[in-house]
Amino acid sequence: MLIKQTVVPVLMARLSQYHKNILPLMLQIFILFSMLTLITPSAQSNVFDPTWSFANISLNYLNWSKGTEHRTKNNAAKGDFFYLELEGGVGYNWGEFYGFADLENPTYNTHESDGRDHRRTAVKVTSHIYLGESPFSVYLHIYDFRDTGYDAYEQDQVLGFGFRHNFSNGIWFKPFLGAAHVESNAYSGMNGYMLGWVAGYDFKLFDENFSITNWHELTFDRDKEYLYDNYVEGKAGEVGNNGALALWWHPIEKITTGIQYRYSINKLGTPDAFQNAIIYSVKFNF
Repeated sequence: MLIKQTVVPVLMARLSQYHKNILPLMLQIFILFSMLTLITPSAQSNVFDPTWSFANISLNYLNWSKGTEHRTKNNAAKGDFFYLELEGGVGYNWGEFYGFADLENPTYNTHESDGRDHRRTAVKVTSHIYLGESPFSVYLHIYDFRDTGYDAYEQDQVLGFGFRHNFSNGIWFKPFLGAAHVESNAYSGMNGYMLGWVAGYDFKLFDENFSITNWHELTFDRDKEYLYDNYVEGKAGEVGNNGALALWWHPIEKITTGIQYRYSINKLGTPDAFQNAIIYSVKFNF
């Protein structure tokens, strides 16, 4: 009842005030929901005791398809690269958080003669703040990419609603929908909407532990100025797709290894070109 009478009206009022300084606004809403959630009946005195958590560091190699390298050679050219990743997540009885930080081409300089070899960074943080005992949540998403060799950066910010469900067969599914805002060296402002999800399934095969995971992001109704300014050699379509499908093997508690199929279209700086890659990963679990 507290959620319906207090939180929802406050959120709607805040959403109506979207402006260029959306990131501070998003953080205000995030903090507001965090505080209000803590005083619902489900809150306990040990609210900061996690119900689950994980963390790992990994070495990854991303191998673009030959077709992708050909299609992008004149517009945001793609090249194979290694990257290091620090990844983790934590859940409480009132919300959950996930994030990673990537260092791409770690053995290269920030500026190389071949721009595909620039050292780059990518950071992502997402959260679901639960709406009481319901499966719905307030969803916050920030993704920051920087290629200082090109003086290029883009930070995507999404605020909306999420949903969480565990199926009886073991599949878990967490979709979300939110309004999107972007800050970049070429364009800054509202940028349509993002619909996405993360999903997974754990299983055993030949007495070995495996899991399948998928993340997907569909962006739509994007700003026309953004579609011209943030893409190379042409205007991108208003709808963009971005994601990966992964198979993971967990041979021992401390080690996870896997292979991911990475895909995108109208994303990653290249307009109207399908891009796909295979990522090989080895993780050390803390």
